[in-house]
Amino acid sequence: MGRIAARFTRVEPRLRVGRLVLGLMSDLPRKNCWTIAEWAGEKTPHGMQHLLCRASWDADAVRDDVREYVVEHLHDDQAVLVVDETGDVKKGTRTVGVQRQYTGTAGPIENSQVAVYLVYAGARGHAAVDRELYVPRSWTSDPDRCRAAGLGEDVVFATKPELARVMIERFLDAGHRIGWVTGDEVYGGNPRLRATLEGRGLGYVLAVACTSEVATGAGKFRADALAARLPRRAWQKLSAGRGAKGHRYYDWAVIDLVDPAQGHRQLLVRRNRTTGELSYYRCHSTEPVPLSTLVRTAGSRWRVEETFQTEKGLTGLDEHQVRRYPSWSRWVTLAMLAHAFLAVVRADEHARGPGPDDQIPLSCNEIQHLFLTVVVRPFHDLAHRLGWSDWRRRHQARSRTSHYRRRAVSQA
Repeated sequence: MGRIAARFTRVEPRLRVGRLVLGLMSDLPRKNCWTIAEWAGEKTPHGMQHLLCRASWDADAVRDDVREYVVEHLHDDQAVLVVDETGDVKKGTRTVGVQRQYTGTAGPIENSQVAVYLVYAGARGHAAVDRELYVPRSWTSDPDRCRAAGLGEDVVFATKPELARVMIERFLDAGHRIGWVTGDEVYGGNPRLRATLEGRGLGYVLAVACTSEVATGAGKFRADALAARLPRRAWQKLSAGRGAKGHRYYDWAVIDLVDPAQGHRQLLVRRNRTTGELSYYRCHSTEPVPLSTLVRTAGSRWRVEETFQTEKGLTGLDEHQVRRYPSWSRWVTLAMLAHAFLAVVRADEHARGPGPDDQIPLSCNEIQHLFLTVVVRPFHDLAHRLGWSDWRRRHQARSRTSHYRRRAVSQA
């Protein structure tokens, strides 16, 4: 918290943001301004709501602090930047960026809000270092709606690959060096993103659809057509990294591609050893690299799923109940900070040396539990609990009366 303290000119929001971050790491079953304020010992949620909505502080500056904190403590010369999006199912139409759209979180088309995240993944750990909200055309074409949600009249539509490009360039422009970028088909199928990465001298292993056409010395072919011609000796069994149940072994093959631009381009093919299902990746590197490097980079993509799972399960990334963009950006940035703290503590504990043979290494879940139990477990007396019960019921009564009045006017 000392790292971000200078972003708050007044002492009240500086202290309150510390309580909010602790609340995000708490074991509350549901995390929002109401539950965190009660947990932190405040009398009403107004202070937490003010911190997210109206207090004077720059969420983007805190985001930069989170990035520096993660890179400093999880630095790895072989780290990979992973880009991916995640969605939160929302009701209504007034929450910024919400519309009926596909999100991997819910599966089918749902009323949801989607954001793109950039995750720094290294051997010591992984954590999100940037975020951008995906604002659909249904929003950017309606300036009044954007203004009401705090987006500003000059907001323009940007695809998810364009948001990824902005975040990657922001990471590089901050002076950080990275060798590889990976992502799924949404990003691998975007020529402009691939060109940007190549122009910045970055290697990439980006998933593409089976119908993607690639250039070889014999002409252009679909990715699945090339894979069908691979001889048996072309496949190698390699691990894509450790998972919850051990190494994730697949069969891999690589095909050299032809391209007039500089660099080395290849098509990487992954085959599931049980089902035979194939996946395809477009690869680029400034220098020739072994197959194991491409496989390690492709396997890093799973780190983003682990990051989303931990941020949502432990630090309330998806539990915000805010509608306007400034509040959203502040909430998710602080959730990223809370998760980064857990990831860094985990990395430092693992660096101390192996633990007992009959114990698994400390996880973020266990670190959160110990931190709350030993360091910050709040205790509130009966008067505090009863005061919050009284406040909630009075607020709900006011809301019900207001709702009845609006309905009576609309039906008159």
